[in-house]
Amino acid sequence: MKKWFLFTLITSLLFPSVSSASVESQVQAAYIRNGNVWVLQNSQETQITNSGNVHSTPKWSQDGAWLAYQVETASEFDIGQTQSELWTYNLQTGKKKRISYNGHSPEWAPHKNHVAYHNKGILDISDLNRFYNIATGVSDFTWMPDGSGFLLSSSGNLNPDGWSSASLFIKKVGDNYEDIVLFGGVEPFFTLPREVGTNDQNKLIAVYAEQLAYSPSGKWISFVVSPTASWSMDSNMVCVIDKEGKNFEVLDEMILDVGQPKWSPSTDTLAYIAGGGRIVFGFKNKDLKVKEMPVAGTYTPEHYADLDFNWISNKSLVVSRLREQEWTNDFSKHPLPSLYTLNIDSKKQMKITSPPKGFGDYAPQFIPSIQKLVWLRGTSLTDTKRDLWIGNMDGTGAKEWLRDIEKIVVYQG
Repeated sequence: MKKWFLFTLITSLLFPSVSSASVESQVQAAYIRNGNVWVLQNSQETQITNSGNVHSTPKWSQDGAWLAYQVETASEFDIGQTQSELWTYNLQTGKKKRISYNGHSPEWAPHKNHVAYHNKGILDISDLNRFYNIATGVSDFTWMPDGSGFLLSSSGNLNPDGWSSASLFIKKVGDNYEDIVLFGGVEPFFTLPREVGTNDQNKLIAVYAEQLAYSPSGKWISFVVSPTASWSMDSNMVCVIDKEGKNFEVLDEMILDVGQPKWSPSTDTLAYIAGGGRIVFGFKNKDLKVKEMPVAGTYTPEHYADLDFNWISNKSLVVSRLREQEWTNDFSKHPLPSLYTLNIDSKKQMKITSPPKGFGDYAPQFIPSIQKLVWLRGTSLTDTKRDLWIGNMDGTGAKEWLRDIEKIVVYQG
C-alpha cells in the first residue's frame, strides 16, 4: 500500500493529470473570424463557413451537439436585396443544413433539438427536417422555461393618434406542430403603457419589447422596452414583470450597445448597465446595477463607466471598466478598459487585468466547467480583430489563446 501511494504521488508530481492544455481542451466554443463561423472542439479549430458574411453570434443547442448561425446572401427572390439564411451544423457528423432562406434570431428549445426563429414577422419552428409556422405579428420571442410554448412580443403601430404600445402574449405548442393555428391561439399576457420611464421627466414611447428572458426560477421575466429605431440609439428602459403578467416595473434607462441585462446563474438577480445616451456622447454615465428582487444596488465607482459584464457566481461578477471621458473622433485617444471583479454583498472590487498600452479588455465571459475567465483584447470598441485571452478568476495566469476573434460564444452545458 505504501509503495502504491509513493508511486502515485511521484506520478502525480511528474505527470500532472490536469494540465493547462487539457483544461482548455474541455472548452467548446463557436466564434466569428473574418466574417466566418469557426468551432473550437478538443483544442482543434474548424472553419465552418467561407462566405465572409456571418455577422450574428451563433447559437448552441442545449446539448451542445448543434450550432445555428445566419449567413447574409444575395436574395434568391428579390433582385438587389439580401436574405439571411439560417443554417445548422452538427458537431458529430460535420454536416451543414440550410433551415430557412430567411431566418433571424434563432433560439433552441430547452428540451429538444428544435430551433425557433423569426422570419419577417412570423415565428417558425424547425425540427431540422422541415419548418412550421407558429405565430404571426411577432417582433420578438423566447421559449418558456419548460419548452411548452413561447412568450411573444408584438410591436406597437403608428396610428393617427400616435404610436400604440407593445403587447406580450403566451402561445402554447405541443409535439405536433401541424395542429398549431397560425392566426390566434394566443393568451394575452400584458400590454405595456403607452409611455414608460423611471419618472415623469424620463419617459419614452413603448413601441418594442425585446430581449425577453426568464429568471432562473421562472418567476420573473426581464425585457428591454424601446421607442422607434432612431430614438432607441439614445434611450431604452430595462423592465421586469412576474410570470403572471401582474407586477410590472421599470428598473432603469439603458442603451442597446452596452452590457445587456443578464440573470445570475441560479437566483432571481438581474444585472445590467444603466445610463442613457449613445457612446458617441461620451464614455460616461454607464453604471453597473444589480436588481435582486426586490432590492437593488449600484456598483460602479465615481468617475468610471462600465461597458460590459458577466456573472461568475450568484454573488460575483466580472466587469469591463474604463475611466469616464468625453467622446473624441480620434480613436487613439479613447479610454481603454480593464477587467474588474466585484462581490455584490461585500461590495469588494478588484482590478484583475492591466492590458498593454493601446489595448483594452472587452466582452468578459466566465466558463464554469473549467473555472476560468476569457475576454477579448483589442485596440477599440469597434476592433473586429481582437485576440481571446484566458486566465484565472483573479487575473493570474493570463495568456493569449486565440487570434482574430470578432465574437465568441462558449458552450455552457
